[in-house]
Amino acid sequence: MFLAPYFSEQNQAISVSAQQASDFAKKIAQDFNPIHNVGAKRFCVPGDLLFAIVLTQYGLSQSMKFSFAGMVGASVELQFPEQVSESFSIRDGREKTYLNVSRQGDVSCCDAQTESFIRQYVAFSGHNFIDILIPLMKQHQVMINPDRPLVIYESMSFDLTTLDFVQVTLSLVDQDLKIDGKRGDVTLHFELHSGDTLVGTGIKTLVMSGLRPYDEALAQQMCATYEGSKTDY
Repeated sequence: MFLAPYFSEQNQAISVSAQQASDFAKKIAQDFNPIHNVGAKRFCVPGDLLFAIVLTQYGLSQSMKFSFAGMVGASVELQFPEQVSESFSIRDGREKTYLNVSRQGDVSCCDAQTESFIRQYVAFSGHNFIDILIPLMKQHQVMINPDRPLVIYESMSFDLTTLDFVQVTLSLVDQDLKIDGKRGDVTLHFELHSGDTLVGTGIKTLVMSGLRPYDEALAQQMCATYEGSKTDY
């Protein structure tokens, strides 16, 4: 299982160390958000890693929705239910909920299929900041706080018309930013293809807070810092 280096399982609980989380973000998702760096003041485990672990534990369902309820810190012991129904939650030992999952339809437990799906989605997700969010901010003439560039992962869902594929590719088809005061709600629509065949669609939502007037120089500085982290790595 290709995710094995990125989490630990003991006593029916799953945990992710800061190093494992950072390695997943950089090696698999190409995500250089500083909140995934070891030692970061506001460190959190990537939401995409939690999504990926759910798929490896329970398989790929035709219809799934992931709603994030809180940020997971380093080495938090998460309880992944042994038996799941159409809706279940990922919690810690104190019953704090971090992720709500709902699923419907047929289920596939093909490792190659699941790995392809995960790799394609997290690669797309990891490039959201530079390729999608910065252009959206420029278009709408708003931006997040450059000193604390935090974007919250809110939810992700997808619907597959078939599970009859192994390799899949993902492409962005639409993006939207709705602004309400200092809050910005980002919605990304994507398609999933197997070869030339459309096999599904999906939606990812993000929240940007602390919005302020757009400043080109500061925006480019954020990009340079982000790209610098990638180059240094």
